[in-house]
Amino acid sequence: MIAFASLLERLVFTPGRNAKVALLRRYFATQPDPDRGFGLAAVTGELRLRAAKPALIRELAATRTDPALFALSYDFVGDLAETVALMWPAQATNRAPPGLSEVVETLNTADKADLPGIVAGWLDASDPSVRFALLKLITGGLRVGVSARLAKVALAEMSAGRATADDVEEVWHGLKPPYEPLFGWLTGTLPRPDPLDAPVFRPPMLAHPLEDADFDALDPASLRAEWKWDGIRVQLVSTAGGRRVYSRGSEDISAAFPEIAAALRFHAVLDGELLVVRDGQVAPFADLQQRLNRKTVGAKLQLQYPVAVRLYDILFDGTEDLRALPFDARRARLEAWYARERPARMELSDLIAFQTLDELAAIRHGARAASIEGLMLKRGDAPYVPGRPRGLWWKWKRDPLSIDAVLMYAQRGHGKRSSFYSDYTFGLWRTSESGADELVPVGKAYFGFTDAELALLDRWVRNHTTARFGPVREVEKAFVLEIAFDAAQRSPRHKSGVALRFPRIARLRQDKPAEQADRLETLVRLIAGETTSTGR
Repeated sequence: MIAFASLLERLVFTPGRNAKVALLRRYFATQPDPDRGFGLAAVTGELRLRAAKPALIRELAATRTDPALFALSYDFVGDLAETVALMWPAQATNRAPPGLSEVVETLNTADKADLPGIVAGWLDASDPSVRFALLKLITGGLRVGVSARLAKVALAEMSAGRATADDVEEVWHGLKPPYEPLFGWLTGTLPRPDPLDAPVFRPPMLAHPLEDADFDALDPASLRAEWKWDGIRVQLVSTAGGRRVYSRGSEDISAAFPEIAAALRFHAVLDGELLVVRDGQVAPFADLQQRLNRKTVGAKLQLQYPVAVRLYDILFDGTEDLRALPFDARRARLEAWYARERPARMELSDLIAFQTLDELAAIRHGARAASIEGLMLKRGDAPYVPGRPRGLWWKWKRDPLSIDAVLMYAQRGHGKRSSFYSDYTFGLWRTSESGADELVPVGKAYFGFTDAELALLDRWVRNHTTARFGPVREVEKAFVLEIAFDAAQRSPRHKSGVALRFPRIARLRQDKPAEQADRLETLVRLIAGETTSTGR
């Protein structure tokens, strides 16, 4: 645990990408199996600890610290693991801190009744740094600014040229922690794991946002246009070794969409968009949100929010890798495959006929009314390349909408933001039943601002708090925020009756009096389509 704790501490305080990769590479190269594999699983979010519960830590803290002091400290720090790590009373003990593999194996095998004593013993034997790492594992709150992709870059660098990050990605999902076959391959002691029959995730190809400067270089004759559907990008993998539905970020979401997983009765790897579709019509993204982030989904929810996949591309047909083919050839293979297989809950995403970019701009202009995010432009000769290569694919999203809203509540963030009030609930004016104006919450935003603006907002919240509700502070209704968002729709689950898609803070409007912020009726008109965004 000491080496893993040191890694976490350094990652938290290391902002640069290359520096983080160097720290990870050094850890993977110097730590033994299985510790380095469990460390890899922990930082990438793949570590599953059956018996780990935050409630256990709260109960232990209550027995070793003053409850009032702990509550005040937790409120100020905003992070359970950090608070307990710093407040846990030091004990005289000759016991060494546990190893990472010991922690993982014990938490997954120990009886529940024995856990309080085991964890307390570990904390007694550890310094604050190791306690912090241990508690982050137990509470599942490990946020150190490391993506799974970054870890795979570090693994590739430690391989001395044996593998690239994409090579690592292609065997990743066929393996389980502590990944000993993976490390054996990367260090040259074992052959490369064969992912051919395993239902592994392939790194997706991504598009660059289309900007004004790009238009002059575009040749309409070389481009193919598709709708950019407002769902989630998925990869459907069906092989002899199993069937999986993956999100764009490589998360296995098969359990949340069992009807899609059940439809994978073929041998191929497909790229598409997961949507709620009723009677052939694509529903708003908010409907799909009812199905996201669930471990299991019952029959009632499947009936209320029926899902389907609009297919964009085919990566493998059987065991044949098609990614090196140009887009036009892959599209022809996809159409032939679809005509042959006729898979349930899937249909082809149509190509859009056009002659000029002005025609496309007019088509894009109507995307919002059709609940579509915008357009995708793809070169006909483009291979399927992992990552975001320039000059091959572009996304031409509809312009965002915006409202001026009033800051109403604030809550501390997580990780590096745990000491800042960085999550902001905002509202719009409406006329109450009594005839007076009142603010009603319409959304919550926690990004879009700079570090300097975060410091300003945090200071303002602390100086203008009017009430506290646990971790939430109510503030004076005096600070206006310009909120950008992609779409809005009616929602009976919200007091205001509306829900926003991807709200973010576009600007701090300290120049604008709160009474001049927008009204709820303005937002309702946006939903009704009375105000739309223009195109190019």
